[in-house]
Amino acid sequence: MADVCSTEDTKKVFEAALKEFGDVDILINNAGIGEQKMIDETDDEWMKYVMDTNLGGPMRYIREALKIFLPKNDGVIINISSVNGTRPFCGATYTSTKGALNTLTKNVAMRLIDTNIRCNAVAPGATVTPAHLANKAGEQPGGAKMLEYSGHFVYFPGPECDPMDQAYACLFLASKMGKAVKGQVLQVCNGAFL
Repeated sequence: MADVCSTEDTKKVFEAALKEFGDVDILINNAGIGEQKMIDETDDEWMKYVMDTNLGGPMRYIREALKIFLPKNDGVIINISSVNGTRPFCGATYTSTKGALNTLTKNVAMRLIDTNIRCNAVAPGATVTPAHLANKAGEQPGGAKMLEYSGHFVYFPGPECDPMDQAYACLFLASKMGKAVKGQVLQVCNGAFL
């Protein structure tokens, strides 16, 4: 088990992967914290924790992956964002980090534009996972109060996705089918967040 907020743990994950498999070809940044805290209920400690996990984690892992990808001029980076990156109806910190992750995805793609390394993101909509079910039940940090303000701006939960829908999008981006796709945020939401 590794803490995405730890630079040392990040290095250990890559060391373990290289020891076990000999190489790393694909990085999927999937760790994250969902939350519904309104800005006026967000203290500094919570804000820094969510930001360090949802944005700092992917930055650390991308930085470490590039130590492997750049010398061989090959690799795939997929960041798991959210529809909240452009439709910010959940918690203030969560939505801010997902918007920043979309920007980071494009920034990294620009940095790698003259390489065979691709960086993209998948932005899931309502996907039937334990986190989504907790969100629907008002059980995520912050409860359901933010949705009283933001709910009429979105179709939530709307048509839900299956976790495999997100996996298929990642498979597309990681495979040769996505070889010409760089710096894109692929929204997989069953049309609920158009």
